[in-house]
Amino acid sequence: MRIFDPHVHMTSRTTDDYEAMAAAGVRAVVEPSFWLGQPRTSPGSFADYFDALIGWEPFRAGQFGIRHFATIALNPKEANDPRCREVLELVPRYLDKDAVVAVGEIGYDSMTPQEDEAFAVQLGLAVEYDLPALVHTPHRDKVRGTQRSLDVVRESGIEPGRVAIDHLNEVTVELVRDTGCWLGFSIYPDTKMSPPRMVELLRRYGCERMLVNSAADWGRSDPLLTLRTGEAMLAAGFTEDDVDRVLWRNPVEFYGASGRLDLADAAEVDAAGDASGPTGEFAGNSIKRGGA
Repeated sequence: MRIFDPHVHMTSRTTDDYEAMAAAGVRAVVEPSFWLGQPRTSPGSFADYFDALIGWEPFRAGQFGIRHFATIALNPKEANDPRCREVLELVPRYLDKDAVVAVGEIGYDSMTPQEDEAFAVQLGLAVEYDLPALVHTPHRDKVRGTQRSLDVVRESGIEPGRVAIDHLNEVTVELVRDTGCWLGFSIYPDTKMSPPRMVELLRRYGCERMLVNSAADWGRSDPLLTLRTGEAMLAAGFTEDDVDRVLWRNPVEFYGASGRLDLADAAEVDAAGDASGPTGEFAGNSIKRGGA
């Protein structure tokens, strides 16, 4: 089983996590910009953080054969802090970097006017820089937050197929499924989604445009829950090709729209160490603007 975790906060994790992920079949990750748990007080602290996402973390991941990509943004929670407003002027500096494959996380935390503005501005940047957008739906009032997120996406003019609406669950999946946006699900030990619940959603709605991530961070979370979801899929009767589609080909297709997803060095092997596993249209290729 090969795995591409499309949303995991490795800055919060240890090298032991990278080692365990590599052993579990994780070959690539995307790390979205997010709230570190304590308020940042100046744009300079964001600059240091963004630099680490495109420099230090790819180095750490590469030591274990994992390709590391990032998404850059002013996150919704800190969009409410006036000390962080200048970060919106800093973000464009990073959107031309090769390892940046989307604008994100953007969206809502408390659905304030400040979040409205930051969300709209950064969707505009995604259009300007021809990048996908990763949208964070709020943990509270999730239905209204998801509906409002979809409204802002429509108003922005961005192509829906270049947007992932993340942190969905059973009560929000139907709001997104027919919009053309990608559907993101975070698998957690106690909250959000579990592997059995995810399997039921895949059984009901199919594997198309489904993104399964661990969203592992500084809280109680587990970067191996992508693997556990794949195992649960197989136990429920899904095929190996279904698992490969959800855990590899779907995230490769979504982030491949950036033109920057170079997976030439990602290990394309199955558990036996050969290249005989399912490949798919995007797997293992360098997806760059103007290239094959």
